[in-house]
Amino acid sequence: MNDDVRNIVLGVIATAVSGGFGWFTRTYLWRRALRRKQAFFGLPSGSDCLFVANRQMGGRESSVHRNDAFALLEISALIKDCGANVQIVTHDEARQGFGERAEFCVGGPTSNARTVAHLATMLPGVRVNVDAEAHADRGAIQVGGETYRWLKGEEDHVLLARLASAEGGRPVFLLSGQTAVSNQAAARYLARHHERLARKYGGDSFCLILKVVNSQAYGPDVTELVADVTRAARTPVAEAA
Repeated sequence: MNDDVRNIVLGVIATAVSGGFGWFTRTYLWRRALRRKQAFFGLPSGSDCLFVANRQMGGRESSVHRNDAFALLEISALIKDCGANVQIVTHDEARQGFGERAEFCVGGPTSNARTVAHLATMLPGVRVNVDAEAHADRGAIQVGGETYRWLKGEEDHVLLARLASAEGGRPVFLLSGQTAVSNQAAARYLARHHERLARKYGGDSFCLILKVVNSQAYGPDVTELVADVTRAARTPVAEAA
């Protein structure tokens, strides 16, 4: 074997080794990111999860607002990426406990009875004004001594929470917004920022208040983190007072 042939063979071997190492590294990093994502959402491969859909305000009992349907699509993409399966149920059909499988519950207490139960059981420090009459505090979210009001078309607030079971079961993700647009905004925020949330909170519970800015013009696209209210939301109002 002359020098030219030897150099060619060595070059081919070096390229193959380098390519194989690069493929192995990319695969390892992808699998590690997938495991972290599955752990955060409580969605190991092949597992089942629950999507609890709310009803459209002012519509038929079984109807769903278009933006809430979009929220389902945002979350379904996350579930598919984790290799899990989803069961969709309406809020009045979800008569079961939590922790056995991951759950995504969408809609405020005026449109989702399941949200009412989760707030009372796991976030006793949160109060939502559910009055039907129009006034300044209609739909307002109160937590930690602050009131987050709904200004139609200008400011929509939504509570985004990860609620971990005390027994180490699968988490509940609660997206309780003042409007259907804010529900979709919370789903989109969760999809875009789940890695940062996982780094910050790990497997613990958290409760955030998000604000959707000028939804009349921008829809769910412009969303800001207003406050982390985890401690206040998990403290009963009487104890806080």
